[in-house]
Amino acid sequence: MPSRFLPAAVRTQPAPRLKTLLPALVALTAFAALALPSAPARAEFPDKPVRFVVPFAAGSATDQLARAIGQAMTTDAKVTVVVDNKPGANGFIAASDVAKAAPDGYTVLITTNTTHAANEHLFKKLPYDPVKDFTPITALGKGGQIMVVNPQLPVKTVGEFIALAKQQPGKLSFGSGSSSSRIAGELFQQMAQVQLLHVPYKSNPLAVTDLLGNQIQMMITDTATGLPQVKSGKLRALGVSGKTRSPLAPDVPTIDEAGVKGYEMSYWFAAYTPAGTPQPVVAKLNELLVKAARSQTASNFYRSTGTEIFTSTPAELAAFQQQESAKWGRIIRAANIQPE
Repeated sequence: MPSRFLPAAVRTQPAPRLKTLLPALVALTAFAALALPSAPARAEFPDKPVRFVVPFAAGSATDQLARAIGQAMTTDAKVTVVVDNKPGANGFIAASDVAKAAPDGYTVLITTNTTHAANEHLFKKLPYDPVKDFTPITALGKGGQIMVVNPQLPVKTVGEFIALAKQQPGKLSFGSGSSSSRIAGELFQQMAQVQLLHVPYKSNPLAVTDLLGNQIQMMITDTATGLPQVKSGKLRALGVSGKTRSPLAPDVPTIDEAGVKGYEMSYWFAAYTPAGTPQPVVAKLNELLVKAARSQTASNFYRSTGTEIFTSTPAELAAFQQQESAKWGRIIRAANIQPE
């Protein structure tokens, strides 16, 4: 009889042999599924060395900070960090390198207000966009500067330097290896009403070398670079750039105290990655960098250089950078510095 004429209860019963094979087929299917290769598990960031790109030469304050933070990440978080110095062109080389890097979190720019607040006002055109080309990670610190001269220069105070500069307009030179250092010097000559010759360098340590050799007469540099030379007796400190005296050099007056009323200059450090870095990677980098900055491992850098620990969320750094860019723009215009 054709099956269509069988009762429904009869038609739905499997053949006896098929009924005995069903459990085996189910087990075989499950085994086959287990045997198939599964998608590899996504490695947790970071699972390879992170590169810190620094816009200034070895020995600069930014380089010292990058190495202190890198050492803290390596020692405390077991994350290998490689510091890559790319000095020159007011930070253009390093910033451009990071802007073009893969946005995977493995390339981090450890930089200052030079690349991300001042340069856009000092130059008519930049090879990078300080906002669009980067993802903010965290601020890392704030620091002051120190005005130093070669001991062969017959001056011991800011007032004496000003008097000598007025006797020889355009004859005394000042060096700078960063926008912070340059603007500090430009602002000084504007406020002290003296005429100095500006000599640019790739990095502050290079300018210090020429200052030691009496090739230039003065510079206002970061404390981390200048103070060791003062303590060794190789350079003479005339003043510090902050509102208050540095605890590392309490006998050195502020430039304001020394007669240039209202004078104040400082700088800051921060970390950025290329634009488009995934949010989970940004969050992890922020966690690692903030923890490193506040670690015992990195504390010697902050303590020995008089740098203030200053960390932030990515959003806070973005807002801070915007405010700082406006501030540096005002300072540069007030100093009558024309964009190059």
